[in-house]
Amino acid sequence: MLIPKAVRQLGSYLVVAILSVVLTSIGLHGVPGGFAPAIADSGDRASAPVEVAQAPSSSGTRNFVAAAVRRVGPAVVRINTERTVAQANPFDDDPFFRRFFSDRNFPPPQQRARREVGQGSGFIIDSSGIVLTNAHVVSGVDAVTVVLRDGRRFQGRVRGLDQLSDLAVVKIDGSDLPVAPLGNSSQVSVGDWAIAVGNPLGLDNTVTLGIVSMLDRSSSDVGIPDKRLDLIQTDAAINPGNSGGPLLNDRGEVVGINTAIRSDGQGIGFAIAIDRAKAIKDRLAQGERIRYPFIGIRMMTLTPDTARDLTAEFELSPPLPETNGVLVVRVLPNSPAAQAGVQPGDVAIEVGGERITDAGRLQDIVEATPIGQPLDIAIQRGGQTLRLTVSPGELDPTALRR
Repeated sequence: MLIPKAVRQLGSYLVVAILSVVLTSIGLHGVPGGFAPAIADSGDRASAPVEVAQAPSSSGTRNFVAAAVRRVGPAVVRINTERTVAQANPFDDDPFFRRFFSDRNFPPPQQRARREVGQGSGFIIDSSGIVLTNAHVVSGVDAVTVVLRDGRRFQGRVRGLDQLSDLAVVKIDGSDLPVAPLGNSSQVSVGDWAIAVGNPLGLDNTVTLGIVSMLDRSSSDVGIPDKRLDLIQTDAAINPGNSGGPLLNDRGEVVGINTAIRSDGQGIGFAIAIDRAKAIKDRLAQGERIRYPFIGIRMMTLTPDTARDLTAEFELSPPLPETNGVLVVRVLPNSPAAQAGVQPGDVAIEVGGERITDAGRLQDIVEATPIGQPLDIAIQRGGQTLRLTVSPGELDPTALRR
């Protein structure tokens, strides 16, 4: 019996289709976790795989962001502030009006007071009503009102603030209040998830998600020269009103305090590491003043290449020593460094018996030295190595603006 040609072709197609399904099924079961596509690489095919941040697994239909916000959200507060600002009459110093009315008929200068309102964020760290926020949120205010997510309102009292770290503690009268769990910023890595919670632009209980973009950003590098901070950089959206709110990790623990944004860039925000806050929060709550040691120099890390470049660019004579150390760029007048004989152009190579090759490390040693305790510094100057003794003094915050 002859089978029509069309029927034979249809049978062939069916056989091919069945074999394709079988082979595909075998291939999928042979790869752990399902289908793994091949990726063409024009470079070294033996290169190590790149680790990619994975969203934490979560049970049910809710994700890790929702879980983190449920854990911390009730403890995040809005902080409303009021302050009295003196405002002079704009015509008081106008020479035209003084000539027109003559000094004899011109009323004496008068100042008018106006009320200025502000808003920020914060979070409760103790169930008795201890709230942590930024110093710039509550500095110089006359009245503080703390509003919880459930609508409860409390009058707040500023217990203590520290301008250099931009941290402040506000006390409200409450009990059994929700508390935000504090994490460890020392365990944060670049690429970790970052969740910002706060009240930006008056929009209460706003949550944004990003990653940790960089760690240990110097406050002077990000345009805040009057602070002494190493900041966490994140691309989680931070806007005015977010200041003082928490930056969370994927477990809903506070790892930072949102503090600043860059007006000239998008996706760039900064938070104070929570470990810094944990070190001084109890002292602030007790109203203590935080004292910082300083020696009074502006400095930069020096390498042999940098030394050669600076010597050539500024035609320095004698040339800078081509070594690894810390270059003294400026010495503040009447500072401990100036009194010890440190000069601009000196290169610090040893501090407190430790070899120094990084400006950040020198700063860490100074900050760890009690005020008034002598600190030995070895410097290179004009081909000579000198040993000087500097006793750190107490830092005046205004010195950072000079």
